Amino acid sequence: MQIYTLHRIQNLPISVEEAWQFLSNPKNLKTITPDYMGFHIISGAEKSMFPGQIVQYWVSPILGIKTKWVTEITHVENHKYFVDEQRFGPYALWHHKHFIKPIEGGVQMEDVIDYKLPFGIFGQMVHPFLVRPKLEEIFQYRYEKLEAIFGKYSS
Repeated sequence: MQIYTLHRIQNLPISVEEAWQFLSNPKNLKTITPDYMGFHIISGAEKSMFPGQIVQYWVSPILGIKTKWVTEITHVENHKYFVDEQRFGPYALWHHKHFIKPIEGGVQMEDVIDYKLPFGIFGQMVHPFLVRPKLEEIFQYRYEKLEAIFGKYSS
């Protein structure tokens, strides 16, 4: 059983409060997801984030195949971190930790995603040329979109 990790860090020239307000609102996921993925929230984004919250959406992560993705917000410490875990969707495991901390001149946001692919050895075979590059592309899009919204950090 192969578990992969994607780790990203981004510094932005905003306050922890601004970062938390944006990142903890499930409705903003559409803003930081590439349009070609057809991201659409079905339910669960009506309230502010809380542990136990279930968010359902449609998404086409790979090859334009539309799939329902259901995540649960399992942990929340306001203005510090939250965790979302897939309950149903394209991965055998998806555990995404979002950390926010103040730094000089802004905030540092850190994403740590642990994930496992379905389909055993076949999933492992397609990971390096299909899944990993797609995840890198999606998180690079998020990086650039957040910079466009909030500005670039300069130390």
